[in-house]
Amino acid sequence: MSVSPEKEKALADRMTRLGVSESDFKETFIRSSGPGGQNVNKVSSCVFLIHIPTGLSVKCQQERSQAMNRHLARRLLLDRIERLHTGRVEAEKKRIEKIKRQKRRRSKRAQEKILKAKHMQSEKKAHRGKVSMDGNE
Repeated sequence: MSVSPEKEKALADRMTRLGVSESDFKETFIRSSGPGGQNVNKVSSCVFLIHIPTGLSVKCQQERSQAMNRHLARRLLLDRIERLHTGRVEAEKKRIEKIKRQKRRRSKRAQEKILKAKHMQSEKKAHRGKVSMDGNE
């Protein structure tokens, strides 16, 4: 069982969109484990794929076919790379948004509210006084 040409083309398009080339991968084949009978025991159908620039790795043994496992491993690895890229982008957006919020001027009403709260606090503190034992004050 092999992968259809449409799926291969979609995978290639996705790789170019993410800026990943086939030379970035280190691919090794190992024997699978688990059910599968003689095919699993004799054929190295499990694919271990490493993306060298990021160090991400994937091991795929979902299918009995090596070709299908190669395709699935590439898809899984591209998913992880995409998550890594979008995570960085989202973190950068959040950081920039936080800086903008911190630099933004407060509205007149918000400033008045803060000042009112500060005045109330100062009045509370002003009412506190030393307690004397003789009762003259």
